[in-house]
Amino acid sequence: MDKLINLEFLDLSENKLTGSIPSQLGQCSKLSSLDLSWNSLNGSIPSQIGDLVSLQIQLDLSHNSISGPIPPELAKLVMLEILNLSHNMIIGSIPSSLEEMASLVSLDLSYNELEGVVPNNKVFRNASPQAFRNNKGLCGDLQNLLPCNQSHRSKGSKKKGYKVVISIIASLIGIVFLALAIIGVFYLLRKKAKQGNIEATTRNHGNIFSTWNFDGHIAYEDIIQITENFDSKYCIGIGTYGSVYKAVLPTGHVVALKKFHPLEGETIIVNDESFGNEIRILTKIRHRNIVKLYGFCSHPRCIFLVFEYMEKGSIARILSNQAEAMKFDWLKRVNAIKSVANALSYLHHDCIPPIIHQDISSKNILLDLELEAHVSDFGIARLLKPDSSNRTSLKGTHGYIAPELAYTMALTKKCDVYSFGVVAFKIIMGNHPGDLISSLTSLVGQKIQLRDMLDPCLTFPSDQKVAKDLVSIVRIALASLRSHPQSRPNMHQVSKELLVLQPSFVENFHRITIGDLNAIEIDRRLI
Repeated sequence: MDKLINLEFLDLSENKLTGSIPSQLGQCSKLSSLDLSWNSLNGSIPSQIGDLVSLQIQLDLSHNSISGPIPPELAKLVMLEILNLSHNMIIGSIPSSLEEMASLVSLDLSYNELEGVVPNNKVFRNASPQAFRNNKGLCGDLQNLLPCNQSHRSKGSKKKGYKVVISIIASLIGIVFLALAIIGVFYLLRKKAKQGNIEATTRNHGNIFSTWNFDGHIAYEDIIQITENFDSKYCIGIGTYGSVYKAVLPTGHVVALKKFHPLEGETIIVNDESFGNEIRILTKIRHRNIVKLYGFCSHPRCIFLVFEYMEKGSIARILSNQAEAMKFDWLKRVNAIKSVANALSYLHHDCIPPIIHQDISSKNILLDLELEAHVSDFGIARLLKPDSSNRTSLKGTHGYIAPELAYTMALTKKCDVYSFGVVAFKIIMGNHPGDLISSLTSLVGQKIQLRDMLDPCLTFPSDQKVAKDLVSIVRIALASLRSHPQSRPNMHQVSKELLVLQPSFVENFHRITIGDLNAIEIDRRLI
């Protein structure tokens, strides 16, 4: 392990690993994701795991036989988004130091032997109530937890119960206690029956959310009420497979609901390729520039997905509105393109097997309140399997589909690279490049000046850093649009290229031509 200091992703889940977690893992200082779930690991969690301060995506040790306490050193993982220690035999209390993990969006400590007070702070209040269930004796002020004073009182009552059994023989007072015990039993039975009725009603509502961030108690009828039966006034977009609605949950969270169109009649037929794809893929990945899936609901009359809400909508919408496009300045556009590149690099090179999005377009890149970009709509995404031909039908958005798909139907990472190139040009130009793509390699195209391609609704960039980034982006976008897939860079190269120093001739920004940029090769050392 001490030689893997540059390792960034480690996924050994669903194997038959035994023994304890090696403390040497703490030396892999660049790890951003560690998944050891669904094995047979035992022993305690090494405190050295807290040294993995670069862990950002997840630490998943669930479904093992890990014992011992939670090391307080985990609090040093301040960038971590997902912590899952469920289904183990972990003992002791929850360290109060974990409240320092402010980046956590998903916490699961269920099915362990934990006891004591659950800290009442933002980290734990934002966790799902299911995150603490089936433990030895957790209590606190959070939803679904027994208040600590009641917990202590319950333990005291048990001790008194044993004394009552003895005192019944000696005195009449025992009868009083026995009567109280009988009343308590009836109360518990009635409460259990009521809970059973609630669960039965919930099942009748449909399959409840399988969620990361929310409490899992919002059923079909609740969504119908919130959206007034998916009234058009809540609709914020319409796509091939469904419509997107904005909804404000009772908790105050704002989410986007993607409601799938019925394929025939009034009873919906689930489109497994789209609905199932998004669930299967988005529940396995986590990246700051990929829209988060919070949950889903499948009901005989309606199926929908619940997503993170993006306040500014799609890049296509922003660019179609001149007032909004002017707020989308050069710096924000450069950052949006870099964000899309980072997300695609993650999908292609950090996921196993790699994921091909297959529909990268300006309508599927969404912007949050800060105009940071997030890739969405994984309805036709595919896992790139090494033992398969990976053939596909012609899918995606017209104008963004790689040309080779029309005659080979062979799906590769370079198909997404081509789509990225189109998106990059649209963001820079303000419009889809259209026929300009085919002319960029011609003699006439070589003479086109970069300044003539920039969106006219913005003034020329005055910041030298932004100008350099624009030159680099156009250069990389040109390489991404090459007709031969093998000559295009991969997304890892693209992402890395956007971080390196840019061409020195940016001082002559007003005179740079497409021919000048085509002459500069992508750095092959970054492959």
